[in-house]
Amino acid sequence: MDTNRIGRTTVVTSSIGLGAAAFGNLYTATEDEQAHTTVEAAWAAGIRYFDTAPHYGVGLAETRLGAALRGRPRSAYTISTKVGRLLVDDPAAPTAAEGFVDTPRRRRVRDYTADGVRRSLESSLERLGLDRIDIALVHDPDEHWEQAAHEAVPALVALREQGVVGAIGVGMNQSAMLDRFVAETDVDCVLLAGRYTLLDRSGGALLDHCAKRGVSVLAGGVYNSGLLADPRPGAHFDYAPADADLLARALRLQAICAGYDVPLRAAAIGFAAAHPAVATVLVGARGPEEAADAAAMGGWDIPAPLWAELAAAT
Repeated sequence: MDTNRIGRTTVVTSSIGLGAAAFGNLYTATEDEQAHTTVEAAWAAGIRYFDTAPHYGVGLAETRLGAALRGRPRSAYTISTKVGRLLVDDPAAPTAAEGFVDTPRRRRVRDYTADGVRRSLESSLERLGLDRIDIALVHDPDEHWEQAAHEAVPALVALREQGVVGAIGVGMNQSAMLDRFVAETDVDCVLLAGRYTLLDRSGGALLDHCAKRGVSVLAGGVYNSGLLADPRPGAHFDYAPADADLLARALRLQAICAGYDVPLRAAAIGFAAAHPAVATVLVGARGPEEAADAAAMGGWDIPAPLWAELAAAT
């Protein structure tokens, strides 16, 4: 699988990355062994970039991902995690919150201070069982611009200069604030989820800005939470059931792709990957079949005329 460098750093990612939110029991519970076999399948398919966060299952995803990668040569893969949510043990905390189920009894506490960044990374390293993080991302600072821009990012810059982390960035579900981070702070990359897809191209200007400034884009949510993977009644769009109009649009795109014998999933990945700013496309997987499928879809040969038809349909 191809690899790409992150910004001006020496960190590289495989062109397809594995998102580990499902390892934190997103929507439904998974097992430790399921995470292990998913990582094994991803590895066998050539995936060498893995993304996680404390938010995913209040630490469960980091623990499972670290265990699944144990024994692999540390120099052979790239891992990213996030800062902005500290985890606090609390016997009264619910075991289901923010889309995750059957989780440890911990509370998420928002903290974008410099001290919070350091504490968060220390805890992540312990859960992952690693001695370094390759990419550290400020996670969902939508309501915390001032603290994130003036405390969290500078703290990450210092850690990058010290060699504690290899590359730094910000991960969000919106493009407007990410554009500010690109313009006003010293980030190497941004993780944009769900805003540059076949159904939502609102992040296009951000990606163009990143390309001009040499900032890499980690493209997440290219299936828009599932609708572009399998458009059917009940499929999710941005973490909620898709409405009738969105479903009709997705089915139309699927029909166009079928005319070229191209799976809609392959077109969804290929669309994001084609932008010059995109270093990797992150795809979540709940099991080994989905991990192998993501790698296969990322390598699909897509005819140029298909792109013109898809553009006309959206």
